[in-house]
Amino acid sequence: MLRLGGLKLDFPVVQAALAGYSDRPMRLIARRHDAPYALRAVILDELLLRPGRHQRELMRDDPEDHPLGGQLIGSSPDRLAAAAVRLAARGCDVIDINFGCAVRKVLRRRRGGYLLADPPAAAEIIRAVRAAVPPATPVTLKLRRGLDDSPASERKFFRILDAALAAGVAAVTVHARTVAQRYAGPADWGFVARVKRYAGPATILGSGDLFTADDIVGMLAETGVDGVTVARGAIGNPWIFREARALLAGRPLPAPPTVAEQGRVLREHFRLTLADHPPQRAARIMRKFGIRYSERHPHHAAVRAAFIDCRSPRDWQAVLERWYDPQRRWPPGRRPGRPTDLIAAGATT
Repeated sequence: MLRLGGLKLDFPVVQAALAGYSDRPMRLIARRHDAPYALRAVILDELLLRPGRHQRELMRDDPEDHPLGGQLIGSSPDRLAAAAVRLAARGCDVIDINFGCAVRKVLRRRRGGYLLADPPAAAEIIRAVRAAVPPATPVTLKLRRGLDDSPASERKFFRILDAALAAGVAAVTVHARTVAQRYAGPADWGFVARVKRYAGPATILGSGDLFTADDIVGMLAETGVDGVTVARGAIGNPWIFREARALLAGRPLPAPPTVAEQGRVLREHFRLTLADHPPQRAARIMRKFGIRYSERHPHHAAVRAAFIDCRSPRDWQAVLERWYDPQRRWPPGRRPGRPTDLIAAGATT
C-alpha cells in the first residue's frame, strides 16, 4: 500500500513524469502492465495558463488514465498556484511540484532544480500551491538531493523538506542525484535512506537508477522508502511494473516478454499514439519508443537500426511485420541492463 494523502494505491511502484515521454499512450501502457499510478509529463505553468496545445490535451479525460498526477514547473508562486487549480479542475488527482529538473535552460529561468538553491522561494511556492488547490487534492513534491555535494546544498535541501512537510505536502520524491550530476554517476541511495529516517512517518518516494525489477526491490529494501517512481527504466519497458509486483509478492521473476508479446504491446502503443496525433507525427513520436522497446528483442541491434530509420506509419508497419511476426519462431526475449544513451534521447524528469 502507498498513500498520497487520501489517495490509496495498492502497490508502491509508480510511473514517473518524463518530459517528452510520459504522454497518455505511455501511461496507459504502463497501467495495463500493473502500474497503479502515473504522472503526466511536466508542464510549464505559463503554457497551462494560456490557450494552446496543452489546453486541448487537458480537455481529454480518459477514465482509464486515473489516478493521474499533474506535474508543474515554474518560478512564480501565484502562477504555479493558478496552474495547479487548472490541473485539478481538469481531472488531475494529484498535483506534483517539480524542483528536480536539471535541464540548463530550466535552471537559467530559475525553475526546477534551481529552487533547491533558494529555500524561501521554494517554500513560498509550496505553500501557495497547497493553499490554492482543493484540500482533498494531494500536493506532492519532486526534489533532487541538492544542487551539488556541498554541505550548504544539503542544508538547503532539508530546509525545503521541512517547509514542504509543514505545509501539508502529501509525499516527497527524492531523486538520488544532484542537479550538477544530471544523470552522470551512480544515484546515492544512502542519501535517500537518510531522508526517510529524517522524515519519519511522512511519505517519501525514491528515484534514481531503477532500470530493473531487482533495482526496485533493492531500493525499497536498502532505503526504507514508502515507494519508488520509475522514470527512464520504464521507457519501452512497461513490464517492469509487473515484474516488480511478482518479486515483491515473493514470486519468481517472470520470463522476459516474448517477441510476440513485445509486438502486441508495440502495436497497441502505436494505436494509442495514432488516436492522439496525425499519422506522420505519431510515427515520429513512436520512433524514440521503438528504439527503447528494441532492447528486449533477441536481434536488438538490427531492430534498433530499423526503428531509427522509421519515418512514417508505413515504415512502422514494415518493422512490425518483419521483426515482430507472431507466427515466426523467435529466440527468447532479452532482459537488458541499464540503457546507455537515454540522456541523448532527451529523457528528463
